[in-house]
This record gives sequence, structure tokens and C-alpha cells, in this order.
Amino acid sequence: MSNTKSWGNYPKVNAKTVIISETHRLKSFIKKEEEIIAYGNGRSYGDSAINDTIVCIKPKNYFLNFDDDLGLLHIQAGALLTEILEFSVPRGWFLKVTPGTKLITVGGAIASDVHGKNHHIEGCFSECVAMLNLLLPSGEIVSCSKTENIELFRATCGGMGLTGIILDAKIYLKKIESRFIKQKTIKTKNLKETFEAFEKYKNKPYSVAWIDCLAKNDKMGRSLLMVGDFTNDGRLDFIPKKKVNVPFFFPSFILNTLSVKIFNTFYYMKVKDGITEKLVDFETFFYPLDSINNWNRIYGRNGFIQYQFILPKRNSYEGLEEILKSIASSGKGSFLSVLKLYGKENGNFLSFPIEGYSLALDFKIEKGLFELLNKLDEIVVNRGGRIYLAKDARVAKDTFEKGYPKIEIFRNIRKKYKMNEKFNSIQSKRLGI
Repeated sequence: MSNTKSWGNYPKVNAKTVIISETHRLKSFIKKEEEIIAYGNGRSYGDSAINDTIVCIKPKNYFLNFDDDLGLLHIQAGALLTEILEFSVPRGWFLKVTPGTKLITVGGAIASDVHGKNHHIEGCFSECVAMLNLLLPSGEIVSCSKTENIELFRATCGGMGLTGIILDAKIYLKKIESRFIKQKTIKTKNLKETFEAFEKYKNKPYSVAWIDCLAKNDKMGRSLLMVGDFTNDGRLDFIPKKKVNVPFFFPSFILNTLSVKIFNTFYYMKVKDGITEKLVDFETFFYPLDSINNWNRIYGRNGFIQYQFILPKRNSYEGLEEILKSIASSGKGSFLSVLKLYGKENGNFLSFPIEGYSLALDFKIEKGLFELLNKLDEIVVNRGGRIYLAKDARVAKDTFEKGYPKIEIFRNIRKKYKMNEKFNSIQSKRLGI
């Protein structure tokens, strides 16, 4: 038994952890264990990859084949995105869809159907998945894609590991001519300007905004919107950046309303008014936090909750205005506050994105936090939105169900293949998935 926790350090459980890379051993293990969940690199924020027994698939990380003409990579599910980038960038290829960290496994990316700064253009990670091989509770291995075993493909992509164990996948990469991004930063004064800027630059391949969640009145919603695209200067040499390390858990009192306000003010003021442009490498643009080892320790030993919700476009402005007012009034600010524009919803049963705007916030766990989040949940649901399962550690079952209208389809598939008897997490039990 070992102490197992998510990246948010909440919750913590004593779990039996088994490390298996051979498929035949996985089959045997599944048959003899009552209940398991697959575990990758431990970067899920909540309890979606935690249970009493977890199977670590990270050692299952072989590169099986690469078609350099099509950019089609066949890879085992335990491989990290950073391993793909170290291989592909010097060859002129990049991930078509990537989240804000490259330290997750391919299996985790599929199970969470992750998205990134280009969802409004490219959609979720499942859009670049040509096929995947899935190990079912019966021990059978099935090939799934948008044309083969479609039902299982739609359930597995975004299914939080609850359909089986993803063994390997073929994914399409994107051709690039440089490792550098031409980044444009637009400084906005309030939420109205922020929305106007997003719409003005909606045709840019990549866009994301940092938003000051504690700003009030006429400054509420002030942001730094960053848009960009790869340049074509031919520089593809890729040497991973050196990292700094957070060696210990910070005392909880360091992160408070005042310190977050000071950080937000300095972060906002460091950028000149108007529009600025500069050239940045892809690690700086896509993965700024990956340069800090153990950054989750900043929130203290009690851990933190990353709260990410999305609202349909028609309700996004009013909904965000209401939520930002609630957060500012509570004083429980977040200095990691990320606003993104999303394109149309896909056909997967539990994928998070819908067409609209999403906000992700990090809150340290402290007195009164869960009451605030319950209040925010109510606003999200009333506005037709939903909570991201890959980040969730505490949402109520009825709140979850209101946001995911295809949940019964997913539950029926789980019962049909007896997945509900074998693959479970703390999250799936809490939400009745």
C-alpha cells in the first residue's frame, strides 16, 4: 500500500499500486482484481485516477511506428507528451492538440479528451486519434475509432478511464517549420474588452487569456489575451529547458487574498497597454508551468482545487460576470486564472468542451472554499454549463448530471460491457458513473 494523491494533493488515499507494462500480465491482473483504475503520470487534479487499487501504465511507453509522410504516430499509452515532442519537433512535427502541460500520458490525454489553446480551431485530442486499442474487463482487446467500434471510441475518449485500459493509439501530428511562436499580447481593461478581443482574434490558431479574478467594478475581468501561431524560420532544434524546483510545501498562510492581489496587479502591470509582440519558444507559450518542478506545493500540504467550468457562448458574458463578482466578494482569489474560447461540441459522451468560454481557477483548500464552489456550481448549471471531470474532486452528482446530458448513454455502455464492475475511481463512485 502507498499514499496516492492527485496533482492537487486532494484527496489522499492508501492504494495498492501495481506497475505493469506487459499486456498479458495486465489481462491476468484485471481478471483477478475486483476493482481497478488506470493511472498515468499523476497529473489529474482531482480523483478521476484514484481508487483502492491502481494500475500504473506509464512504463508502457514504446514508440511503435511513425509515418513521416502522414505525421501518423503509433505509440503506447504510457508515453508522455514530452517524449513525443522530443522525438517529433526536430523532425518538424508537433501535437495537433495539447493541454497546458506536456507531462501527461497519451492514455490520460485520450481518457480526459484534453483540449488546448486551439479548441476553437482543432477541437479536442480525440480529433487527432486515428484509432486506439482498448483492453476490456473480459480481457478482450478491441480496436476503436470513428469508423470501428464507434460506441466504444465515443465512450473512451473523455470517459475518464472507465471503459477499460487504453493500450496504444495512432495519433496524427501537425507539420511545423519552427519551434517558435509569434505571440501577440492584448491588454484589456475589463471583461467587455476581453470578450471583444477574443472575438477579434478568433481566427488565430492559438488563444488564451490570463484574467484577474479579484479585480472589481470597472476593472472586473481585465485580462492579458495571448494569441499566436508557429513561425517559419526553420529553427527546429529542441533542447528541453532547465527547471527550477519547489523543494517543500509552502506554509498555507503565504497564499492569501493580499498576496494574490499583489501578484495579480504586478502580473497585469508588467505588460504595456495596448498590444505587444514577441517571439517565444513553444515551451514558454504552451507549457509555462512545466518549467517549475512540484509547483503544486505552493498551495500547501492541504492541497488545492482546480475549478474549471464552461458556459455556452450565449450565456458566457453574463455568467462570467456573475462568477467573477462572487469570487471577488469572497476574497478567495486565484493567480492561475485561465480563460479560453471553445469551438463546437464533439460527439463523445463525456467530453467537456461546448461552444463557449471556459474559466479555470486554482484555489487552495481552506475554510469556506467548498461553500464558494457550491455557489459557483449553481451559477454554472443555471447558465447551461458544466464542470471538467479531469479537474474535479468535489462536485455533487446532480450538478454533474445536469451538465452532461449523455450520461445515461455512457452508463448503459458501462453496464453492457460490465465495465462498471471492474473499472472505477473515487470520482466515478461519487458521481454514480
